[in-house]
Amino acid sequence: MCELYRIHEAIASEGFSGSTLHMIDNLAKDIQNGHTNLPRYTIPEHAGLCTAGTALIGASVVADYASASLGANSYASAGQRGEADVANWQIDELQEQFIEEWAKRALLWVENSEQILVEHFGPKIAQGAEARVYYKEGDTSVVKERASIYSTTLKALEAIALHNYLFPDTMMHVIGFTRDSDGLFRIILTQPYVRCLRLATKAEIDTLASSKGFHSNNQGEGVNYKSERILLEDMHPANVFIDEVSEQATCIDCIVKFA
Repeated sequence: MCELYRIHEAIASEGFSGSTLHMIDNLAKDIQNGHTNLPRYTIPEHAGLCTAGTALIGASVVADYASASLGANSYASAGQRGEADVANWQIDELQEQFIEEWAKRALLWVENSEQILVEHFGPKIAQGAEARVYYKEGDTSVVKERASIYSTTLKALEAIALHNYLFPDTMMHVIGFTRDSDGLFRIILTQPYVRCLRLATKAEIDTLASSKGFHSNNQGEGVNYKSERILLEDMHPANVFIDEVSEQATCIDCIVKFA
């Protein structure tokens, strides 16, 4: 994609100038409108990328640049080295740094995010290692501050796009980025609020995974699945509910990544 390389050159020479921001914004809109695409996504997967929003697409473009600037293979698995002998933690650190710089210039960075989210979206109703969840009774969506549990930030962004492709009923839409009080980088996103009738059974989760083209990888106590291109992990009942309205198994969150 020539435009992606032109953006890389612009960041290298000008940083996140007004011109560079305009180029990133235009490419993100072109991708969202279906005029072009990002490498590595199939056409069906690309729909998931588009529904995640231009903030996620722009961050992915910036993360690509961070990897390219290191000469690194951003798809190396955790604990392994990239093509230029660069560890994933170095890739991740630089991706966070560049995304933060870009997000601040693009007005997508949120300081004091917890206070702001409580004021605008309601009280914090849940908090775990992966996400803080805010919700106001009567709203149709929740807001999450999602921490990355992936080897690089780009993989965390890919996970959101792949989730949307697989589970459009609970699609995630990125609205900003922040750091929490511990300095942990977080992605801010909205997601439809699902009223839980009950937790899904193992058989119901197996059926849901099978309907998406996955089969068990015979690891992880039955909560991990795989297809030809994608790994689907952490599919346990706390992440898969029976929706009160549809009475169908609904995946709220899981670990999803390219194989």
